[in-house]
Amino acid sequence: MNEHRIGIIDIGSNSVRLVVYERTANGAHRVIDGSKRPARLSERIDEHGNLSTEAVNELLGTLSHFRLICAHNRTGEIRAVATAAIRNAANRTVVLDAIKAESGLDIELLSGEQEAAFGFLGMINAMDIQDGLLVDIGGGSTEVSLFRGRKLLHSVSFPFGCVSLNRRFASKGMLSDEALRALDNVALEAFKSAPWLAKAQGLPIIGVGGTARALGKIHQAATSYPFQQTHNYAIPGGDTEMVFDQLRALPLDKRSKFPGLSKDRVDVIVPGLAVLRHLYKLTKASGYIICGSGLRDGIFHDTRFPEGSMHQDVLGFSLHNISMLHPAAPMQHVSQVNRLALQLYDELEELHQLHPRARILLDAASSLFRIGASIDYYDYAKHTFYLIVNSHLNGLSHKEILITASIASYKSKSRARQQLRPYKEMLVESDYVLVCRLGTLLQLASALDRSETQALSRLTVSVTPEQLKLHAVRPNSALTVERLEVTELAPEFTKLWKLTPVLELPDYIQA
Repeated sequence: MNEHRIGIIDIGSNSVRLVVYERTANGAHRVIDGSKRPARLSERIDEHGNLSTEAVNELLGTLSHFRLICAHNRTGEIRAVATAAIRNAANRTVVLDAIKAESGLDIELLSGEQEAAFGFLGMINAMDIQDGLLVDIGGGSTEVSLFRGRKLLHSVSFPFGCVSLNRRFASKGMLSDEALRALDNVALEAFKSAPWLAKAQGLPIIGVGGTARALGKIHQAATSYPFQQTHNYAIPGGDTEMVFDQLRALPLDKRSKFPGLSKDRVDVIVPGLAVLRHLYKLTKASGYIICGSGLRDGIFHDTRFPEGSMHQDVLGFSLHNISMLHPAAPMQHVSQVNRLALQLYDELEELHQLHPRARILLDAASSLFRIGASIDYYDYAKHTFYLIVNSHLNGLSHKEILITASIASYKSKSRARQQLRPYKEMLVESDYVLVCRLGTLLQLASALDRSETQALSRLTVSVTPEQLKLHAVRPNSALTVERLEVTELAPEFTKLWKLTPVLELPDYIQA
C-alpha cells in the first residue's frame, strides 16, 4: 500500500481550517499538517443576508493559501466543506461559484443534518461511550444529536452559534442580564422544536467544536490539571456554571488574560457557554465530556473508510493505528508477548482479583511496549511512556492512559513512581499497585520471548502455594536465554505476586 494524503478543509462560521492526513505505507493514519484562519463569516452578513464582498475575497485568499499547503504536502485528494455561514447566506451560489473559479475547489455545502452526522462520526470513532447528547456550538449554528448504544437516533441544527449570538445580543462582548434572558428565550424556543430533547434526561453532554474545547482548556487551567489533553476530559456541571459567571463578569481586556482562553474567543465564549448551560439544565445532564474529534475527523473517516466509516472497537482501532505508526517494533515479538501476558493474567485471575478493566490496560500496554524503539532502542521504555501519553490513544480515560504508559515502560517500583510524579494528583495508591503488578507481569511475558524467536509456541501454567510454574510445551529450542531472564526477574516478581516464576522444559530437552 502506497502513502496517500488527504486534505480536509472546513469553512466554518468562526474560522476556516485545514487538516492534512497521511495514510502511511503500513495503512496507519496521522495528521501531518494543518492551518487555521479566523473568518467570523457569521458577523459579515449584510442587511440583505449576503456575505460581504470583502469577506468572500478574504475567504478566497485563505483557500488559495490552503491549496499551496496541500500542494507542498503532495496531497492527492482535497475535500472541502462549508457549514452554516455560507449555508444561510442569500448569495451562497455566487460565493460557491467564485470559490470554484478562483481555487478550483468544489465545496460540499453541508445541511445541518449532514453537519451533525459527520460530527457524530468523528466523535463516536474517538470515544468509548454508549449514550449521550452530542453538542457542537459553532459560529453560526448549533448541532445537537442524541445517541444511544452508539447509534445516532435524532439530530437537529439550530440557526444560531456563538458568533451570531454575540452579534445579536452582546454589546462589545458583554452580555447584560436583559440580553442573557433574551438569549435564553431564543434558545428555549428553539429547543422546543426538538421535543426529543426534553426526554433525553440524565445523559452526559459530549461537547465538540471550539466552544467546548475552550471550556476544557479554561477548566484545566483553573484546576492546574497536569494531563495535557482536552479530549475525553470530564467537567462537572456546576463548574461550567462557575466558569460562565466568571467570564461574563469580566470586561474584554481582563477576559483576554483569563487562563486557558485564546484571544480569538474572548468575545464569543460567553454566548456559546450560555447555550451550553441552558441545554444542560433542560436535559438535567450528568455532566460534560469534552471531545477533541468532530466534523473534520468525521469527514476524514468517511473519505478514508467509505465501506465502513464507524469503528465499534475504538480502543482496538486506536491501538492498531499507533502500532502501525511505529513499525520499528518487532511485530511478531510484540504479538507473542501480548498473547503470553494475557494468558498469565487469566491464569492468575482468581489470585490477583484486580480491577475489571485491568486486563484491558494490560492488553493495551503489551501491544505498545516496544513503540519507543522507533526513537532509540537503548532507552525505549522512557520513549514508550512519552509516546503513549502523547498519542491519540482513544477509548481510555486520562488516568487509564497514564497507567497503561507506566505498565508498558515498567522497570521498577521506584522508577514508576518517579515517572508518574507529575500526575500524582490524578492517582491513588491502588493505581501504583496496579502498575507494579501488571508491569512485572508484562516483564515476565517479555522474558518468555527474550530471544524474540517465538520459540515458546505453547505454554501451560500451574500455581502452587509458592511457585508460578510455567510449562513449555514442545518448544522450538532449549529456551536458554528465556530461562536466564525468568530467573533474574524472579525476585522482583515474587515481592509483588508472592509467587516465584519457574520456567520448566519437557524432560527430553532437559536430558
